[in-house]
Order: sequence, then structure tokens, then C-alpha cells
Amino acid sequence: MKKICALLLCFLLLPLFPALGEGTQAEDAAAETEAPAKESLVVGNPTPMRGQFFTELWGNSTSDADVRDLLHAYNLIHWDTELGMFTVDPSVVSGMVVTADAQGNHTYVMVLYNDMFYSDGSPITAWDYAFSYLLTIAPEIAEIGGSPMRREQIAGYQAYIENGEPLSGVRVLSDDTLSVTLDHNYLPFFYEMGLLSCNPYPISVIAPGVEVRDDGMGVYLHNIDDTVEEPLFTPELLAQTILDPETGYQSHPSVVSGPYTILSWDGTTAEFELNPIYKGNSRGERPSIRRLTYTLADIDTMIGDLAEGRFDLLNKVMRADTILDGMNRMGEAGLAFSNYPRLGLSYISFSCERPALSSVKVRQAIASCFDRDAAVADYTSAFGMRVDGYFGIGQWMYGLITGTIPPPVAVPEDANDAAAMAKYDADLAAYGELNLDGLDPYGLDIEKAEALLEEDGWRLNAEGLREKDGTVLDLRLIYPEGNSIEGTFAECFQANLEKVGIRLTMEAVPMAELLSRWYQQEAREDDLIYLASNFNIVFDPSVNFAPDGSWTYTNLYDEALYNAAVDMRTTEPGDVLTYMRHWVEFQERFNTVLPMIPVYSNVYFDFYREDLQNYNIAENVTWGQAIVGAYFGQAEEEAPEETDMDTGDGEVVFFE
Repeated sequence: MKKICALLLCFLLLPLFPALGEGTQAEDAAAETEAPAKESLVVGNPTPMRGQFFTELWGNSTSDADVRDLLHAYNLIHWDTELGMFTVDPSVVSGMVVTADAQGNHTYVMVLYNDMFYSDGSPITAWDYAFSYLLTIAPEIAEIGGSPMRREQIAGYQAYIENGEPLSGVRVLSDDTLSVTLDHNYLPFFYEMGLLSCNPYPISVIAPGVEVRDDGMGVYLHNIDDTVEEPLFTPELLAQTILDPETGYQSHPSVVSGPYTILSWDGTTAEFELNPIYKGNSRGERPSIRRLTYTLADIDTMIGDLAEGRFDLLNKVMRADTILDGMNRMGEAGLAFSNYPRLGLSYISFSCERPALSSVKVRQAIASCFDRDAAVADYTSAFGMRVDGYFGIGQWMYGLITGTIPPPVAVPEDANDAAAMAKYDADLAAYGELNLDGLDPYGLDIEKAEALLEEDGWRLNAEGLREKDGTVLDLRLIYPEGNSIEGTFAECFQANLEKVGIRLTMEAVPMAELLSRWYQQEAREDDLIYLASNFNIVFDPSVNFAPDGSWTYTNLYDEALYNAAVDMRTTEPGDVLTYMRHWVEFQERFNTVLPMIPVYSNVYFDFYREDLQNYNIAENVTWGQAIVGAYFGQAEEEAPEETDMDTGDGEVVFFE
């Protein structure tokens, strides 16, 4: 990220972006694709897929998210890593007009290119984007176990989901012209253009017999055949077309817009084939590797499997001994690697609906029994660091507050301008005052834990366990099956809890089952859940801790925490300093109420064959994006990019 988020809303006609190609027919795109030198690539990841390859409405496992980037493309907006801001995708939107009305609503009118097609050759138009907006917020999604997107920012959202009225904030003005109005009640929003995010999805596959209509008051869904009186867009229809385990769009999306199509998915391994009519991403890149295989990799043997040719690419390697094994094999095995800071963190989530864990003092006492420094050192060595809040070391906010990203303060053109220089110095000083010193690090402190439990009324019973009002602190923690963290937790956490009268039983469960319990898609009796999350670029935790309990993963609502999150999101675009001040306030409150115990954020390593060229994972969010511009070719002669790591204080420093 070269520059920090500086989102400025401009009410003007944007210039037309240059088209990525002259052809407008699907067959033209197909003709341009040439067969690659190597036909296939096998990708391994230590995190199993769940088969949720459509949207995050049923969960957001990182491995599934990577697959979505292979299959679904042409989002209206994208994150520009060079500018450090959201812009419209220049391969999708040819021009845009932004206006504000008297109420303060912002309307974006976007003209789309007409050379975008689904993998079956059908054109992608403004109607497809309108369908995606309607589908992802539809109440019917909740009726079949999903979590519809909360899009309060779109004008008419409440009237649509509560009363079935047309979605007035989305209009289809023509086949290639889409209008989206953001409600003034949701503005300002720091990542404003990020609110437009939308991928096209095929209505003919997901809701056959249904079409999108716009009679001038907004878009809505209606039966194609007007003589059919009962609406066809029902939970029963969506359960069949989306969730059927053999043919549903969730796990077997048959018609897609991305660089690859899916050939098969057996619960562990997914096979993909190049989509010949994909026209390219925002950089004009198109895939050249014809076949992809994506599967689960054993963390204990994955480097050896890569060296022996069973894998071509390993994604998101994070365990210290595995990383060191890969580095040690670099010369002899013809391997290369890239590293990049994580946008998220690992944590132990509390199930705050459980009687014992509804108490903040109990959560604080448990955190005080966790020797996180020892745990992080044991599991990640020099490749990770303890975090004390809800952030990852790859987020720009962390980079700004730690000084690895310079403050977005422009140097005055005239150094002799005393007033300008004084303001410049004052702005720099204001950024310099930002810090995370107010966060309680929750280091190992048995005495503090005992005192907190005593203050909260928890007394030792005959078994030596803490008990209050008939509730015993006999807790259960689940963690992903195949994860080697149990030994670390036993020494650094479980043994210390026992010292203060808390029994902790640990159980490994399959990842799919763990996430189902975490998302509460099934009943749970687990007190603590160990897992990790990577954040979206649009960091808006207000939806995670909303008062209506819609984000029920921790079942904690704290008014001050929610308000701090709202203050962040409602910062004016471009006002980075104010956003950062609210971000610090949010982290401090989060660290106090502890809906979860932050553990570590880390550096990811991707290891791969050295003849895999242009695999720029650090400039992309997922390997599914990075693989589009990659190709097999002559290995580079220069030395691989170096990473300097100062491990004296646990901080990881990156050098480009």
C-alpha cells in the first residue's frame, strides 16, 4: 500500500477508462487465449474448504474465499493497492457520474462495458448486478440458514426487506447503466465506494423463472410468466438451486464470471479449468494455466510434498517449523517463496451466551491465565507477534500507528511558507500521538486472575473448581482438527487455568463442524472456540457488535464498543486522522470487554516452484487473484526478495 486510504467523493463525470480489448463477443475472447506451456497447477492449503464457493452468506472460510475469487469476477469496485483506496474497476465500469441530492443521498450512475460474459456465453448486464443486490439481502436467505447481507446503506433497504417494496436505491436505467443510491442516514462512511461492492450472479441458474424488473421506482423480483400467480422466488427454490449438495450453486456453481470454472468438488479437493471467455482483471491480466487443483495439505509434510512435485504452490503457510523447512530446501529443491503480513488474527472466542462467560471479570481472569507470549513464540517463532486488539498486522491502520506506513500528510511545496510548515508539523505531531498504550496486554498473571474471580463471587468448591450460583467453571474449548496448537495450549493456558480453579477440556473437531458452531448454524455447548479470521478491506466491526444481535458469533453486545465502531465507520472519507482516533478507541474498548482473546497475527508464506512467474501474492488479497497473472516460465536469475526480521522484541519488520 503506497498511500493510505484517502477517499474523496467527487461529484463529476469521470473520464472513460480505456477498454482492455476491442472485442465485444464471447468468441473473440476465447480465440485470444493460447495454450500455456504447463497445463496444470496443484495448490495446497492447510485449511480445509467447506464448499461455500458462492458468497459468504453461509460463512467465510479463507479457503472458500480464495475459491470465490477464481469463480466470480467483474465486481463494480476494487481495492487499488497503488493508490490505497477503493475505485471502480476499470475493466467493468467505463464511466461514472456521482451526485448528491438535497437530503444528502449520494447516487452513483455507472456505465458498464458490454464485453462481459458468463462462462456459458450469456452476457452480463446491469440486470445481473441488480439481481445480486436483491438476492444477497433477501429475507428468504435467512429462511434457509444463511445470513443475508445488511445493506442499510442502500436507499430503500428497510422497505424492501420489511414490506416487499421495490429496492428504490438500485435502478437499471438500461442494459449497460446501473444506478445505486446510498442513504444519507448511513453517510458519511469512511470506505464509501466500498459500499458499492457487487459481483454479478446468473439469475437463470439461481432463480429460474424469475426476472428483475424496474418500473421506475426501483428494482424487484417477479415471475417471468405473469400468468403464474404464486411467486417463484421462494426459500424452497433457493434451497434447491443453491444448497443442493450435488448440484447447488453454493458448492457446484455451474455458470460463473471469473477466470476459472469449477469441474468437480468432492469435499476435499476442487478442480478448475480456465474460463476462455473471461476478459481479464483490472490490470488486463488473463489466466494462462489451464487446469488448477486445490486441496488440503498436511502441515507436517507439505514442504516435502512440494519439493517432490506433488504440489506446485502452497498457500498461507504459517507454522514456524514448516516455514523454516521450506527455507532450508530453497536451494536444493528449486523452490521460491513470497511473504505478506496477515490482514487478520487468531483468537479464542468466548461464547458469551454461556452463563459463566457472560461475566467480563471471568473473561478477563481467563485471559490473565494465558501466557500468550510463550504460545506465540512456540507456534509462530519469529513469523508472528502477539496482538492485543481486533486487528491484523497487515491492516493499514496498524502500519500507520506503528510507523511502517508514513502519515498521509503532504509536504508543503514552499518550505518558506511558515503557516503551511506549521500546519505540516502539527499534523505530523497529531499522528505521532496515536498509540495503543491504553491496551491491557493481559500478560500471564495468576494473582490477578484469582482476584478477579474472587471479586466476581466465584468460590472454590469441593472439587477445587470455581463455582457461583450453581454454575461451575468447567469449560470446554474446541479447535480445528489437524491443528497442532493443543500442545501449546496445554502448557501455556490449560495448566494455568487449573491453578485458579478453572477446568478446561480441549477437543479437536473438523473445521466444517467448528465453523457451523461458531456461526451458530447448529446448537453449541462450547465455551471457547479457537479459530482465526482475515478481515475485509472494508473494516466495519459495527455490524459484528450490533445491538440487534445479528452477528451472534460471540453473543456479546456492549454499547460503548458498538458506538466506537460506528464512530469509525461514520468518519468522513479522507479524514484518516479522525478515523485512526476512533480506531484506537474501539481497540481499547474491545480489549476491556474481551468478546474474544486476541492471540497473534503473523506473516503468511507462500512456497512454490521457482518457475512460477509473476505470482504477486503480496499485491493481491488471495492466491485466487494472484494466480490470474501468474505463468510458468524461465526462472528469474536474481536473488529472491529478502525479508529482514528483527525478533528482539517480537515485532516483524518487512522490507520491499
